[in-house]
Amino acid sequence: MNAPTVPTIFAEARRVARALRSAARLRSVPDAARFLLDDMAEDMIERLAFVRHTPARALLVGGAPETLAAHLEQVGAEVVTDLTANPAEPLPGGPFDFIGVLGQLDAVNDLPGALIHLRSALTPGGLGIASFTGGQSLPMLRAAMLAAEPDRPAARLHPMVDARAAPGLLQRAGWKDPVVDTHTLAVRYASLDRLVSDLRDQGLGNALARPAAPLGKAALARARAAFSAHAEADGKVTESFEIVTLTGRRSLAGT
Repeated sequence: MNAPTVPTIFAEARRVARALRSAARLRSVPDAARFLLDDMAEDMIERLAFVRHTPARALLVGGAPETLAAHLEQVGAEVVTDLTANPAEPLPGGPFDFIGVLGQLDAVNDLPGALIHLRSALTPGGLGIASFTGGQSLPMLRAAMLAAEPDRPAARLHPMVDARAAPGLLQRAGWKDPVVDTHTLAVRYASLDRLVSDLRDQGLGNALARPAAPLGKAALARARAAFSAHAEADGKVTESFEIVTLTGRRSLAGT
């Protein structure tokens, strides 16, 4: 029997390119947005402390803030960082006692396969934590894109993981003690353009395999107007980001 074919929704080259652009923006733009990455890093630090996990070797995948690497080094870990590692392929350099993935899983075609590779790169009993934006994110942006092209809307935003499906994905991938948590960040914006800039700063730009052509002037004007129509009394729109966090271990038997 042939193995099921994984649909090609995302382009790996585009996922890597957006990660590199994000890193460049964060280095060179003084007011570049960092709040999503910082939130994910702070959450991982709290989880590591709560479960009293002190790894000897740790791998950080994606744009990990320095605070997370510094915390791991303070507890004695050798830290390996890889901005563009593909979680959907075997991860080199292992095994690791801890793997933290910030973003990245929002743009892999084979998420179950990625979770298997992450588990396989852990030592027996090793801990993995992966955080990414979930399916309830960006309702205002989605509405603006629909308003921009009301007759024939193009695919401009990523399909996102429904957090309700995540526990089953972890179990299918063989993770032990799987836990799925979500929380929401509310961020206020004076313009659609600033929201888009914040997404690019943090590596959440478009990684679709077949991206649509850029919006024309009229469509962009409709998108901006639709976004601004949700403004509150102070002229700002509240956008929300759902952060999904997957936590689990490799079994002590190494399976």
